[in-house]
Amino acid sequence: MEKIKSYMMSIGGFIAVAGILSIILSFIGYNLRILMWIDMWGPTMGWIIRIGLVVLGGILFIIGKLSSRQA
Repeated sequence: MEKIKSYMMSIGGFIAVAGILSIILSFIGYNLRILMWIDMWGPTMGWIIRIGLVVLGGILFIIGKLSSRQA
């Protein structure tokens, strides 16, 4: 069970960082190769997906961190 919490923190952190990097890189016209698909549906949907990645990653990270404190 402790491994799952650790994985949640790792995956959540990766997703949040990828979303933040995608936001930063989009201002200069670049994107992460793994996230190139998010602009297929237009710029508005791309921003919604980027922000969603940051929020989802943050939630996973926080849940993993809180549950590891309680154990």
